[in-house]
Amino acid sequence: MASSRLTIVIKLGTSSIVDENTHEPILSILTLIVETVAKLHRDGHNVVLVSSGAVGVGLRRMDVDQRPTNLPRIQALAAVGQCRLMSLWDGLFSHLRVPVAQILLTRNDIADRTQYGNAQNTFGQLFDMGVIPIVNENDTLAVSEIKFGDNDTLSAITAAMVKADYLFLMTDVDCLYTANPRHNPDARPIEVVTDISSLEADVSSAGSSLGTGGMSTKIVAAKLGTSAGVTTVITRSSKPGNVHEIVKYLQRIQNVSHTQSAAADEEGNTIPAPPLHTRFLPSEDPIQSRSFWLLHGLKPRGTIFIDQGAYIALQNKASLLPAGVSDVDGTFAQQEAVRIVVIQKVSPDSLNGDFLHHGQEPKEVGRALVNYSSHEIARIKGHRSTQIQSLLGYADSEYVAFRENISFW
Repeated sequence: MASSRLTIVIKLGTSSIVDENTHEPILSILTLIVETVAKLHRDGHNVVLVSSGAVGVGLRRMDVDQRPTNLPRIQALAAVGQCRLMSLWDGLFSHLRVPVAQILLTRNDIADRTQYGNAQNTFGQLFDMGVIPIVNENDTLAVSEIKFGDNDTLSAITAAMVKADYLFLMTDVDCLYTANPRHNPDARPIEVVTDISSLEADVSSAGSSLGTGGMSTKIVAAKLGTSAGVTTVITRSSKPGNVHEIVKYLQRIQNVSHTQSAAADEEGNTIPAPPLHTRFLPSEDPIQSRSFWLLHGLKPRGTIFIDQGAYIALQNKASLLPAGVSDVDGTFAQQEAVRIVVIQKVSPDSLNGDFLHHGQEPKEVGRALVNYSSHEIARIKGHRSTQIQSLLGYADSEYVAFRENISFW
């Protein structure tokens, strides 16, 4: 039976491909990664590589011993390293006649819904052309306000963008453990996670001196990926061939009925156990592309506080009226993203922005793109839509935010 076409995202950290001490590319690992991707490609799958390493390679090229703390210098090293890193990938893939493409992203690149759609279309066209997209954060331009934070997060957002089936987060351990296996002989591997919110694992790994991630960022990425319906896998980066074996194993067991043993297929043949890994099962009710973009593709610029009545109305698919807004925090413009926080209804004379003093626990429930700026919302909050014209001198909309521009966690 021919295997179905899958879309697979593989994330590689700097420590997986660049030696932490010498800053030299680890050619043995890079070669194995290329061979693995080529095998998946030959099997008919779409593959995306999310590759860190630009700064690490730049350090080697410029004979700099340690990663600097000065942002412009880091960005300059990233500019030097990115070209060499892509040259390295292109050279290795060319031996197997597999074309590659470079995609550099910051949050600004996907903050506009049209640009987000354009990025999706570019990935789709590259897949149709048989090209392997290689994605990295645009460290040459990125500052804290527009950074994804780490490539684990970037890989999860990329996986959601391309509607991936699998996201592989490559790391320096085989899988998650109940405790640190280096120090605790009783540590047990965690092979399948059905509910990530109840996960009990050792996530003390802090990442390398060259990288920005660690195990905790991979858990965050797994939450993002699974919420978008992507099966997320943690496995050892020094054994890239595991990815191909795990994919083949998952393809075989997905056709096994619940009444059958997972160790045997429909013909009764034994299915060999896959290499050790941790697999996070996707949400049974994944959020849609636009909702994911609102929640994770945009950086919130402020907060609007709404009452319980407005929250209930929003859950019933109503748009947000100014009457349901209790307060606003931060400075933002029209069509920028904000946090939505639910509080209990309070009297107007107690609206000082400090709701904790009133014994209420504010709860962030989602994000929204707003039709008015923070200053405008501050003037129309708590009023009827019919009063917007008299309060502002104009009325761009009767709603603070349209329901299609609101998403909940």
